[in-house]
Amino acid sequence: MTDMHHNEVQDYRADPALVKALGRVAVFMGGDSAERDVSLKSGKAVLAALQSAGVDAFGVDVRGCLLKTVENPDFDRVFIALHGRGGEDGTIQAILSQAGIPYTGSEMLASALAMDKLRTKYVFEGCGLPTPRFRAMISESEAAGILSELRAPLSVKPAHEGSSIGIRKVNSESELVEAYRAAAAMDDLVLVEEWIEGPEFTVSLLQDRALPAIGLSASTEHAFYDYEAKYLADDTHYRIPCGLAPEDELRLQHLALDAFRVVGCRTWGRVDVMQDADGQFWLLEVNTVPGMTDHSLVPMAARAAGIGFEELVVRILRDTLEDANA
Repeated sequence: MTDMHHNEVQDYRADPALVKALGRVAVFMGGDSAERDVSLKSGKAVLAALQSAGVDAFGVDVRGCLLKTVENPDFDRVFIALHGRGGEDGTIQAILSQAGIPYTGSEMLASALAMDKLRTKYVFEGCGLPTPRFRAMISESEAAGILSELRAPLSVKPAHEGSSIGIRKVNSESELVEAYRAAAAMDDLVLVEEWIEGPEFTVSLLQDRALPAIGLSASTEHAFYDYEAKYLADDTHYRIPCGLAPEDELRLQHLALDAFRVVGCRTWGRVDVMQDADGQFWLLEVNTVPGMTDHSLVPMAARAAGIGFEELVVRILRDTLEDANA
């Protein structure tokens, strides 16, 4: 797959009055989570796009104590390109809010909730939104009981990791125990849910609008759209248009917007959905700081809606002005 940013229209420039209002922008990237490498790629792409658009932006590789990022800040606002723990889970959002520094994306509560896949599913379930049947698993001894309650195959994942890190597909009790051990080594909370056989879709949200849905299919080497398919493989297929009938895509977009809103997210993000053999859509999760790398889905969806990468990052950043003026 080619680098999608190379094909963008390069002459997008932010309005000078907007550039002045935005002031000096720090792009927070890197971090200490399992997704550090992806975050560095996202951050560098965002930084280059902001600078190309004329914004006074610089990069900050955030490591160690996050509180230090707001001591004597030499910036006016932050574009958060941190993925995973510390950057996507409400921690940096709380610190920036406390310091009165505007930042992109969802606030503390929505960030923390979306990062916890298990509690996100409780919210979906409580709001009557469709999500695969699931259980929290806290010990190996629960394997037989879970298999009797849920229908195999099952998906096993750490409740707080992103980028499909640690996810396994299992069919038997022994496989479930093994997958639980692997996930529990990463997280003390493990989510087990019924595996939906069928196509996967992702819907990007921008300023309370659903962008064109993307259909995903990994190569036969990947059982599903896993970490390698997301960030490393060149044989992952993205479908835009997504292949659904227009009315089904609209239904999917409305569902994604509902999911985004009930979790309390703002400005931008991505919702991942499966479709079963009966055409029913099932919500998997909400991403509050999706990847912005050359393989990433939000820039791809934006481009399909006629929004180039530079304009996309400026629009995300522009929403921080509303907070500053609130």
